[in-house]
Amino acid sequence: MPAPTAEDTVPYTPIVATLGYVLSRDGERCLMVHRNARSDDNHLGKYNGLGGKLEADEDVMAGMRREIREEAGIECEALRLRGTISWPGFGKHGEDWLGFIFVIDRYRGEPPARNAEGDLHWVRLDALGTLPLWEGDRHFLPLVFDADPRMFHGVMPYRGGQMVSWAVSR
Repeated sequence: MPAPTAEDTVPYTPIVATLGYVLSRDGERCLMVHRNARSDDNHLGKYNGLGGKLEADEDVMAGMRREIREEAGIECEALRLRGTISWPGFGKHGEDWLGFIFVIDRYRGEPPARNAEGDLHWVRLDALGTLPLWEGDRHFLPLVFDADPRMFHGVMPYRGGQMVSWAVSR
């Protein structure tokens, strides 16, 4: 069988998204959503950071600010891009995703107890690994919160709802 040609391959056209982790004022906890509100949710039962799809008219920073406002009712005052992750095949129907991962260091307002996706919880950073998470989150979450100032850039393919591999560079 001949090797695939450029005409045979489908271009990488991921859904572009943001994923943010709001730090508590003491820096020891982050805000997570327990996705327990909708029975048809692909993330049902898991804990996630906050975020979502980028809109056509916004840059990633504006998209992250909007998502935090919509999902937590707070205004970002200081945020840092920690890295990017490509998730080929991650979507409910095998769609590819590309995520920009942020830490929100400072914000105005107080988040509610829940949003449309589920309950909001302040979770100690050292307890994140004990939560029901996507298996892949266990690989990149330490990089989000470590002291290394360099950004990380990872690739985490999924097949059938399961992580296949993980590769990262800084």
